[in-house]
Amino acid sequence: MASCSCGKPAVYYKAYEARLYCKGCFCRSIEKRVKKTITKYKLLQSNDTVAVGFSSGKDSTSLLHLLHEITGPRRDMKLVAISIDEGITGYRDTSLKLAKQVCAGLGIDHKIVSFKEAYGKTLDDQIPKIEQGKACTYCGVARRQLLNWAAREAGATKLAVGHNLDDEVQAILMNWIRGDLVRASRLGTRTEGNDPNFIPRIKPLRFIPERETALYASLKGFPVHQGECPHATGIRFDIRDFLNQLETTYPGTKFSLIEGFEKIQPFLTTAVAKTTHPITRCASCKEPSSQERCKACELWSY
Repeated sequence: MASCSCGKPAVYYKAYEARLYCKGCFCRSIEKRVKKTITKYKLLQSNDTVAVGFSSGKDSTSLLHLLHEITGPRRDMKLVAISIDEGITGYRDTSLKLAKQVCAGLGIDHKIVSFKEAYGKTLDDQIPKIEQGKACTYCGVARRQLLNWAAREAGATKLAVGHNLDDEVQAILMNWIRGDLVRASRLGTRTEGNDPNFIPRIKPLRFIPERETALYASLKGFPVHQGECPHATGIRFDIRDFLNQLETTYPGTKFSLIEGFEKIQPFLTTAVAKTTHPITRCASCKEPSSQERCKACELWSY
């Protein structure tokens, strides 16, 4: 049987490092990289109240447990979990049940905000009216707005989301293909706005591949909600498959993409700032927006 460098049986091979890992060394490598990301990008500070977007999926579950371990000994930091109920029958209702159990077990305050309460309708209600392949756009816009709102209501100074390496490189390519340089300029390990109503967003898992967050959660024995959203369609899944194929043939491709993007992002952000409107308030809902009417109101108010 293949062994880790420590001599114990290997459970995982990181092709981009050409290295085998045992269970203990693998889990420590994930924890070390997350802590390094937090330190390098100054994601956490004293007296932070960190709201964690928590769906009970593999990424947000790993993130919640990691942040609980990191902030647990700190009396000057607080965690609160926020779950969004889109109203997806047979999917979100089961994940929320698990989310409540996990938060109760960890002793973390848990808040749930629903599309129905915020917009008067669920995602299931909207699906018949949405152009095919656009469900993720409608859902994503609403989720981002409600996460920010709920984090602010909870008194959070940071909003942590479980975006992993795969999520980020997919977003980079999606925005490039669409020519959406404005959205591309907002990608980053830490995103801030110039409006006090916008809660700074942090991504501690940004440099962890998706399959590694899944394995980490499994090896640690975390209860995780399984299953794909029944409404999930669109170009992201084709890009995901394309990137996975590249990564298999050329290990390290995803890291190279995100590292290359980080080099050009400062120039992109500067260029976009000269041609776009500053963040103000939506005329309808008063939430932060770069337009007179925010995207959430535009999509959900008909």
